[in-house]
Order: sequence, then structure tokens, then C-alpha cells
Amino acid sequence: MKIIWLGHGSFRFEIAGQTLLLDPWLSGNPVLPEDQHDAAIAGASHILLTHTHFDHVVDVLPLARKLEIPAVGQYDLMNHWAEAEEIETVGFNKGGTVDLGNVKVAMVPASHSSTFQTADGLRSGGSEVGFMIMGEGKTVYASGDTAIMADMAWMGDYFKPDVGILSAGGHFTMDMAQAAYAANTYFNFDTVIPCHYKTFPLLAQDAEALKAGLKKGTVVEPKVMQAIEI
Repeated sequence: MKIIWLGHGSFRFEIAGQTLLLDPWLSGNPVLPEDQHDAAIAGASHILLTHTHFDHVVDVLPLARKLEIPAVGQYDLMNHWAEAEEIETVGFNKGGTVDLGNVKVAMVPASHSSTFQTADGLRSGGSEVGFMIMGEGKTVYASGDTAIMADMAWMGDYFKPDVGILSAGGHFTMDMAQAAYAANTYFNFDTVIPCHYKTFPLLAQDAEALKAGLKKGTVVEPKVMQAIEI
């Protein structure tokens, strides 16, 4: 399995014959060079969406059309897009699991918000979620944008993820110290990968507090477009 950071909360997973894009943000992403955009999306088979804030959703519809691949996310939004935007979708909801080839993806809760701007003002895009991505004998927890929440207890106990990709930049999500607390309290990760940081001055610029606070497992600070092999 290869996990490739595209900057911010965006990832590319090469797993069990599939290439999954998670919240792919290309347009205006300050840490993903434009000359790397094609490589970031090459061969993608599915697009996973955690919520509808611009830095997660802005490129989902254009990429679904360009690559002719399905968007995967909450049923209500996916059903709307299938009808109104005429793209292929896979819609499900929290508690559900879908098969994407030989990869299973379970939708789990997050604690954040999920809105988007329209000409008529702010609109809801459903609720925010995270994913458990399962393949090649491993489970990856992609937290999406979230605060610490009690639901992490059952998620860690039930899915037992090996890898935690945790939003940890602070201000909008958990910060590094909180991410360490969540990992220590609710999970038993072998590998922790921080995300949703370094993008703007407002967010954390390193993972030192996460490294200092984590009691088990290894923190791997991702580098844009460099594969982490699990």
C-alpha cells in the first residue's frame, strides 16, 4: 500500500489494485505544485469525500467528470449529484461499508461541519465523516476534519486500524497535542500520519507536539507527492 499526501487534507491511496483520491484539492492548493497535478490524479479509480468545505470538495466534480470515475460519499449528496450533475456516484452513510474492487471503505462519524457557498448563501452539504479504508490486510483510519470525540472509542475497538491519518493542524480541527491524546486514548496505531497542517500560517507547521505526546507507534510526517509505504 502506498499513501501519498497531496497537501492539506488530500491523499492518494494505491491499495489492492485501486487508486483512491481522498478530498483531492488541486485548484489553489498552495503546497501542491501545478506541475504535479496530473501525477497526483493519474490512474485514479474513485474519489472519497469527507465533507463539503471548499478545500475538500472544490475539485471533486471536475475530477469525476474528467477521469470518468465515481465520487464516493454520503448518500444524500451523492444521490443529488448523480441526478443534478450527471456523474457516477457511490452513496452510503455512517455505519455502512462499500466494496471498491478489493478495497472495503467504511464510513464513520467525525465532529466538524459541512457547508458550502452558493449564489443563494450558505448551504448544508450533509454531515462530516471519516473513513476506514481496508485492504492488503491493513486498515487505515482517515479521520477527515474532526475534533476529539467519544465515538473514537468504538471506532478504535471495532476496526482496530493500523494507520491513523489524523487532522492535526489546530484552529479548525484537533491540534497536534489533541491528536496524540486521541491516538493514545482510543487507538493502537502502528503509524500516525498528521494532516491538515502546514497549508497556511494559521495552522501548525510541524508535528513536534504529536511526536512528543504519542506513547505508541511512529509519527511519519508526510511530504507532498512522496509515497509512504505501509
